[in-house]
Amino acid sequence: MPSLDTARIDIERFWSTIERSAEIGPGRPGGLSRLALSDADKDIRDTFVGWCREAGLTVRVDGIGNIFARRAGTDDSLPPVVMGSHLDTQINGGRFDGIAGVLGGLEVCRTLDALGHRTRRPIEIVNWTNEEGARFSPPMVGSGCFVGAYTLDFAQGRTDEEGRTIGQELERIGYRGEMEAAPHAFDAYIEFHIEQGYYLDRDGMQVGVVTGGFPSTGMLVEFKGETAHTGPWPMERRRNALLAGARLLVETDEIGWAYAAGGGKATAARLAAWPNKPGILSDWAQAVCDVRHPDPETSEVMAERVRRAVGESAARAGCTAEILDIWKWGGSIFAQELIDSVRQTSLALGYRTQDILSQAGHDAYFVARHAPTTMIFAPCKGGITHNNAELCTKGDLEPGLNVLLHTVMARADR
Repeated sequence: MPSLDTARIDIERFWSTIERSAEIGPGRPGGLSRLALSDADKDIRDTFVGWCREAGLTVRVDGIGNIFARRAGTDDSLPPVVMGSHLDTQINGGRFDGIAGVLGGLEVCRTLDALGHRTRRPIEIVNWTNEEGARFSPPMVGSGCFVGAYTLDFAQGRTDEEGRTIGQELERIGYRGEMEAAPHAFDAYIEFHIEQGYYLDRDGMQVGVVTGGFPSTGMLVEFKGETAHTGPWPMERRRNALLAGARLLVETDEIGWAYAAGGGKATAARLAAWPNKPGILSDWAQAVCDVRHPDPETSEVMAERVRRAVGESAARAGCTAEILDIWKWGGSIFAQELIDSVRQTSLALGYRTQDILSQAGHDAYFVARHAPTTMIFAPCKGGITHNNAELCTKGDLEPGLNVLLHTVMARADR
């Protein structure tokens, strides 16, 4: 049996769980389409829970569907060290985004079992509900509800395009748990994730030491106008909500280009309208957009420009506008002691590291409000993600998983 110092995860065992996950909710060739609380999400949840119970973990589910799997410590009264991420995917998602973090946590627990080592503190793995926000807006609603950023009623009331709510779908798939959707004590939270960018892959680095996240702001905006015939109705009397939403999204893209040289990005993410048919103007539209920049002040300037664009877009189209929801994440939110631990562990294991800011949103951003938190990044080929061509190899993931193992083990043995 290897010593704790020389312990490594079993990459073949981990890879087999990734491959099994990739069979559940297939999308375009090579990818996944496993939207939150769909039948495919139920299937992967059931499979994950089965794996956890086989590993001797105790499984609990809270009222927003977050799954917690606990490995007891020798002093089980202590707050746990927690690993996790999400098992839901985008509609054209890959096989690793989020998934590697949840199944990586499972592999850590399996490795500790193989070593015959029981940590002093308990360890938990969490699968957060609806991280992607692809079916229900906003994203990261499970972790947001857990830390109190959203009420349970708000979270359960989010609807998809067919009008089905999170609460109804949780009930349907059997994951509306009895555990209170409220924070229980964490000693620390460490999230393993693929980078979702190209820097580590480009620079030949094995582990990304995540020092924070791009300060970001997302908005859900509703426009209201009036239906009318597209032929005879005069231009000056038109109140086309579809046009208002389109103007906002074009302006959002322009804002992104204005700040692109400094690393800024703005996304026109979604536009829905009704009736959205030929021959008739739409009297309702909803748009989703976001902005992000590595500099917090610049990011807020970009967000303020989007807010102004909401009113201007509505006025030019003769409509009214309301910002229904705003979500913010990122910044210098991670615990320095954990960042240092990840860096030192990586170097001790002989891996090439790079300090890096996360450019995407992650559940870790919300959890950082509740407990000391950090992230560990693994490279992905060309930085391609939210795409069925998303690709990582065993060699891409193994170093970060070993860093996760040793960082968690050291933290849990304190």
